Amino acid sequence: MDGAKLVRMANQIGSFFSAEPDGAAAREGVFGHLRRFWDPRMRRDLYRWLDQQGGAGLAPLVLEVVRARRAELEPAPAART
Repeated sequence: MDGAKLVRMANQIGSFFSAEPDGAAAREGVFGHLRRFWDPRMRRDLYRWLDQQGGAGLAPLVLEVVRARRAELEPAPAART
């Protein structure tokens, strides 16, 4: 999936949860949404963007979550068939 589109979508999630006054709850909300609702391919492509573009364009809340929770969010590499 297009990295710029994923950034835009991730930032929309971050914008929603940034209204949460408790920072820990906001971070957990972003994490939970990405984990539950994003397809593994989307998360893999988001991490590709993070590695290649340094996270350019990602909102600070989202960037913090994807960096801190990478081991839990990043799916294993796709199996080659």
